[in-house]
Amino acid sequence: MRREIRTTSDGSKTLYINELNENYHSHHGALQEARHVFINNGLKLVNNCEINILELGFGTGLNVLVTIDEFLKTDKNHVIQYFTIEKYPVNKDEILELAYDSFFDEAIIKEYNKKLHQCEWNKTIELFPNFFFTKYHSDFFELRDLKLPSIDLVYYDCFGARVQPDLWEKPLFQMVSEKMKSGGLLTTYSSKGSVRRILEELNFKVEKKAGPPGKREMINAIKLPEV
Repeated sequence: MRREIRTTSDGSKTLYINELNENYHSHHGALQEARHVFINNGLKLVNNCEINILELGFGTGLNVLVTIDEFLKTDKNHVIQYFTIEKYPVNKDEILELAYDSFFDEAIIKEYNKKLHQCEWNKTIELFPNFFFTKYHSDFFELRDLKLPSIDLVYYDCFGARVQPDLWEKPLFQMVSEKMKSGGLLTTYSSKGSVRRILEELNFKVEKKAGPPGKREMINAIKLPEV
């Protein structure tokens, strides 16, 4: 499918798929959305010394970059293992034009951004001390076959239900839940009532949060202990 680069309201760019009439990120601000949903309402709420993150899906790599940026602001005594899945990788020219690294204060993020997209698929690398990164060239529905540690934090960042409704139905959420530890957090930009109900059926405590710019609400969901 043909993709084009578009600039969002906060100055950062996103990819737009013509055939689907769908952006990879919010047109109200790609960077603002990533930080609000996955950092402020995700990573900052997890206090473990070792944090295992699962992202659906990798896309432009923006969610990894905001995670790295937040990690570099900490004392770096904890360890992050970051696992991400992508079936349709973004190409080199698109990455260069998106230029996400230019939006971060840490100059070293430019090097990490390059490594994210150049490193081998399906292989774990230590991107820098205490930050381990694995990207899987895979379909989301093959998640059950992936050998992952128990996940503390899920970035659920699939395309919207309007264009890919199967990604917002119970079978995929069930697979994600099976990979999570009790007390693990799932965070997503979606606030659909059907998603809330599915998560509650799967033994999650669901909380509505204020959404990023352009969205009234989003969802946080904590996996509860099995009864």
